[in-house]
Amino acid sequence: MEIDLTPKLAKKLSGGDGGSYFSWSPAELPMLREGNIGASKLALEKNGLSLPSYSDSAKVAYVLQGSGTAGIVLPEAEKEKVIAIKKGDAIALPFGVVTWWYNKDDTELVVLFLGDTSKGHKAGEFTEFSLTGSNGIFTGFSTEFVGRAWDLEEDKVKALVGSQKSSGIVKLSDGFSMPEPKEEDRKGMALNCEEAPLDVDIKNGGRVVVLNTQNLPLVGEVGLGADLVRLDGGAMCSPGFSCDSAFQVTYIIRGSGRVQVVGVDGKRVLETRVKAGNLFIVPRFFVVSKIDDGEGMEWFSIITTPNPIFTHLAGRTSVWKALSPQVLEASFNVSPEVEKHFRSKRTADAIFFPPTN
Repeated sequence: MEIDLTPKLAKKLSGGDGGSYFSWSPAELPMLREGNIGASKLALEKNGLSLPSYSDSAKVAYVLQGSGTAGIVLPEAEKEKVIAIKKGDAIALPFGVVTWWYNKDDTELVVLFLGDTSKGHKAGEFTEFSLTGSNGIFTGFSTEFVGRAWDLEEDKVKALVGSQKSSGIVKLSDGFSMPEPKEEDRKGMALNCEEAPLDVDIKNGGRVVVLNTQNLPLVGEVGLGADLVRLDGGAMCSPGFSCDSAFQVTYIIRGSGRVQVVGVDGKRVLETRVKAGNLFIVPRFFVVSKIDDGEGMEWFSIITTPNPIFTHLAGRTSVWKALSPQVLEASFNVSPEVEKHFRSKRTADAIFFPPTN
């Protein structure tokens, strides 16, 4: 049975004065279930606080818009790490991490979450466990159990657990004092992909920053790699595939363009136009290529391995340049002259190809 690869927009699941939570459903994007991948977005208004919670999935968070503060409690840590976050930040969130997110600015804070659901309760969906609020974990325990755990009298337990009537996201009053971020807490926790050294930089073509165990070691615990790609106006991203059996999960941050994906038996399984807000997933070993519409396109991807390796099928670094002329002549069933003309092309450009005049 063929799986629908059509890009999808997120659907709003919940929200209030403080912000909203959006998610992609495997019912609408079947590749989420197929690849055991979860995808969601958090949007916080001014003074919005996403209450402390943990998830059944390891994730990479990416700040799409705005700035704010994140609180992160690693397993067995005695104190939370409080970090300043801003557009372009990637944060690795391993299993067992408790997080909260806060926005004190007028600009909406939007954070994308992409992760692995292979150990989760539902394939292709995140399950979040709130520590507080109307659906918090301790609302399910009896006052006796909570009292014994926290060494509190029954009336104090009821007041503490029952005070927060909201769930998920709340709006704090103006002037409420939240913890201030510490620069030393940020080290090793986050990497700004817009400011990091470029791994690929092709003039008039595009640029790539790769998130891996070298520049953010925590992604090793998450089990995911990631990259931020900026494609220049009218440029093309070389056809290529992940050669280490990984899925590519791509969120379009800005711009628009055309995408083609080719799978088994040389069959084109997707030909569409993508735009900002779209999420789509490329199956293992399938070949994908993108061409920008003209204004430039930017996307953030996770790859389901912490140090991904790609094989490209066009350009200076492509597999064609490595194969011997005789093999190409025989494989394409062409003359030596045709093979030489083919080999003489794309000798300078790698991965990204600037628009032709």
